[in-house]
Amino acid sequence: MKKGKKITILGAGNVGATIAYTLAADGMASEILLIDINENKAKGEALDIFQGTPFCAPVNIHAGGYEDAVQSDVVVVTVGLARKPGQTRIDLAQANVDIIKMVMPQITKYAPDAVYVVVSNPVDIITYAILKNTNLSERQVFGSGTMLDSARLRSSLAEHVGLSSKNVHAYVFGEHGDTSLIPWSLTTIAGMEMNKYCTYICDRHNHCGKDELKDIEEDVRTAGAQVISLKGATFYAIALSVRRICECIIRDTDSVMTVSAMIHNQYGINDVCLSLPFVVGAQGIVRAIVPPLLPEEEALLHKSADALKNVISQLNIK
Repeated sequence: MKKGKKITILGAGNVGATIAYTLAADGMASEILLIDINENKAKGEALDIFQGTPFCAPVNIHAGGYEDAVQSDVVVVTVGLARKPGQTRIDLAQANVDIIKMVMPQITKYAPDAVYVVVSNPVDIITYAILKNTNLSERQVFGSGTMLDSARLRSSLAEHVGLSSKNVHAYVFGEHGDTSLIPWSLTTIAGMEMNKYCTYICDRHNHCGKDELKDIEEDVRTAGAQVISLKGATFYAIALSVRRICECIIRDTDSVMTVSAMIHNQYGINDVCLSLPFVVGAQGIVRAIVPPLLPEEEALLHKSADALKNVISQLNIK
């Protein structure tokens, strides 16, 4: 009989293994299953983590096959080729879509009721491909999207104003990639609209201007590429991002998160997966949140959606 919560991770590479480690250390799941085409890699990663479990909450972490994914509450999808230095996420698209088309029918056969959290890049395209190639409902499947981008933005803003990132609320919308946008009109600092904080509270008294905001935008947009150029891959920050997403599912928190999900007429956009605020709980996507945007922000969101649709039109999705 199943006891506690079960999380399956597809892919035991740097990202998948780090997610497994992070989840094990957190203690939110009683069982973590690692599945990888390289069975020895999955076994080794699971064993390495298992040997440290006496120092954290008890967890049964092990490697296995698709058939072992039965009764999974969450399936984290990390399979695919890794992004290389100088390579864009979109460059990965067709190769990783092809991998997804092979893998998903095998896992959904055994875990049809799980919530699927997609991490594989390009995450918006892969999330769309999974929905088009399975019978999973749209509430069950969403990508990590701009969760990490939004965290990077909050960190940059917090450093800029000298506050804890917990006092900064800011979002990145659209593609997890080059066409993402920051809706500055939704940004709050210490509970105030950003422009009010900058005018009345900040000791620079609104002298930053657009150049500083452009610098922050550029930092957020290139942060992942910077890490890849320095160490060859990114996996710690995305693992913490996925840990937070899994927490919201496992503990049914109904939290607002910028995840990538199928869009249905939000801001007049349809039939594409990109990041907007969604409420996430035990069943996956609970509902969409559609905050008002400035006309120029909405135009940038449409540009991001069009860029993704252009890529999709060039791929063999099904």
